[in-house]
Amino acid sequence: MRVVETRVPGAFVFTPDQIPDARGVFFESFRHDLVEDAVGRPFRPAQINYSTSARNTLRGLHGVAVPPGQAKYVTCVRGAARDIVVDLRVGSPTFGEHHETLLDAESGRAVYVPEGVGHGFLTLTDDTCICYVVSTLYVPGTQIDIDPLDPDLALPWGFSESPLMSEKDAKAPRVREARASGLLADWHDVR
Repeated sequence: MRVVETRVPGAFVFTPDQIPDARGVFFESFRHDLVEDAVGRPFRPAQINYSTSARNTLRGLHGVAVPPGQAKYVTCVRGAARDIVVDLRVGSPTFGEHHETLLDAESGRAVYVPEGVGHGFLTLTDDTCICYVVSTLYVPGTQIDIDPLDPDLALPWGFSESPLMSEKDAKAPRVREARASGLLADWHDVR
């Protein structure tokens, strides 16, 4: 498995080595030892979630308040999506910077999203299914939502028509407002 740290510190892209034969392809999608070696801390799945979306659906930017915090290992099991992580850790040297990764079922590529980093994606095909392996259980009221269209972030979603979005995401605060209201994690608390 190839592991590359992105320009957002602590966020990694994992690309599995594929073994093809006449029947198809085999690859290891997730190994906690490789993830832990790369990120330098324990990562044990507490919950696995799936979302299925129509083409041109924009989900995010999402995160979880610290505490409890939540790291994610995100992969696409059907279809394709433009995945973006954004450094939302106040005091981080890369606060507000992002990294974009194409997630698709064929490559098996995955993104590790550390605590305090925002995550979102735009689906590129109908019936795209995203899998999230997360480090903590869902706790109501701890979700942090940031406007994925915030002009201060200027994220490269690449859509040519208005995306499908939940009302919650469409009404989410901009990063400046979230920071001013104390919603975002401090860099030193999540390193």
